[in-house]
Amino acid sequence: MATPSLVLSDDSALSAFDHALLRLERGFALVSGLAVFSLMLLAVVSVSGRNAINAPLPGYVDWIEQVMPLIAFMGVSFVMREGGHIRMDILVSALKGRALYSVELITTLAVLLLMALMVWGSWAHFQRSFDFGAPMWSRDSSMDIALPIWPAKLMAPLAFGVLCLRLCLQVWAYARAIVTGRPIAVPLIADAATQARMEAEQVKEQD
Repeated sequence: MATPSLVLSDDSALSAFDHALLRLERGFALVSGLAVFSLMLLAVVSVSGRNAINAPLPGYVDWIEQVMPLIAFMGVSFVMREGGHIRMDILVSALKGRALYSVELITTLAVLLLMALMVWGSWAHFQRSFDFGAPMWSRDSSMDIALPIWPAKLMAPLAFGVLCLRLCLQVWAYARAIVTGRPIAVPLIADAATQARMEAEQVKEQD
């Protein structure tokens, strides 16, 4: 089932880049969804083992720590593309045309700067954990069953790096929209009627 979106497309290089990046973002979002499902299975196995043979899954908390970054970070760029993050639209929704695109460009640049710093910081955090010369390439491990922590720490700079690509694309798109007056590859603000129509179409697709 496709997620309803107000992202416009055309035959430009910008739109082609958007769709290529979207395929990667959907793959990351799928991984995030599978991580949620795996946590459910872990809970079933742990609770069943505790109740049936008084032996819960060893390292249950350690496995949760490994999976949580997949849930928290891997879908962030896809949601950014769809305009699904929480934001304050009270003022922005009153703007139209090039004034709106200019404000969106400024705020997107600010977010891009923040995320670039997040990539730098999270990569440094990963490097402190990763070591080719250490057992399992790890300088630290979980407390219960000693799982290496660097794979979980790698998820943050990886996901934030993809988000930076999305933000760079949106900066390009908003700058282009200021010139041409046509927004491509960025989420458009939908009014209540449009949102209701899109939700109705989504329900119709499920039937």
